[in-house]
Amino acid sequence: MTEYKQDKVLDHEYDGIREYDNRLPNWWLYTLYGAVVFAVCYWFAFQRTELGKLPRERWKADVAEAAEAQLAKMGDQETTDESLTLMSTIPTQVDGGRKIFEQFCVVCHGPDGSGVVGPNLTDGYWLHGGRPLQILNTVTNGVPDKGMVAWGNQLGPVRIRSVVAYVLSIKNTNRPGKEPQGDPETPAGEEKSE
Repeated sequence: MTEYKQDKVLDHEYDGIREYDNRLPNWWLYTLYGAVVFAVCYWFAFQRTELGKLPRERWKADVAEAAEAQLAKMGDQETTDESLTLMSTIPTQVDGGRKIFEQFCVVCHGPDGSGVVGPNLTDGYWLHGGRPLQILNTVTNGVPDKGMVAWGNQLGPVRIRSVVAYVLSIKNTNRPGKEPQGDPETPAGEEKSE
């Protein structure tokens, strides 16, 4: 049988209130220690070893999976601004486009798209339109009078759409590079006022 200990009153007093020196109950201490151990294990597993995915990473994966499913439902329908924008949210599409970009486009646009001879693709200014279908048209047909090669026959429609998805993913990231050229992009449905 455990011996009952009389509560001990501490010597200090504040506004007529005196404090007891009570030992915390074991269940409370076990809860505290358990929470500390759990927090350290959680931090180690998710932040240091990456054994699990953080909620933001799981959300990004879910969004990419939903975009892939939506793109698959669209099937062989005509390419639209929406389908190209959807492609730019799928990491595998963007990564494939980045590889093609690095192989064919870096000479003129630089490795990060910030422009060398060709324009900066990361700002909000576009010479031939910045909407997805306008970018697709520029890549496919080129701009011979400005030195832009038509890539349609060399890359084919699937690889061109991947490159456009990559360009859309770096668009408006405003990386330092070549000065803006062309006109600011106008949202779909709005015409430029002159």
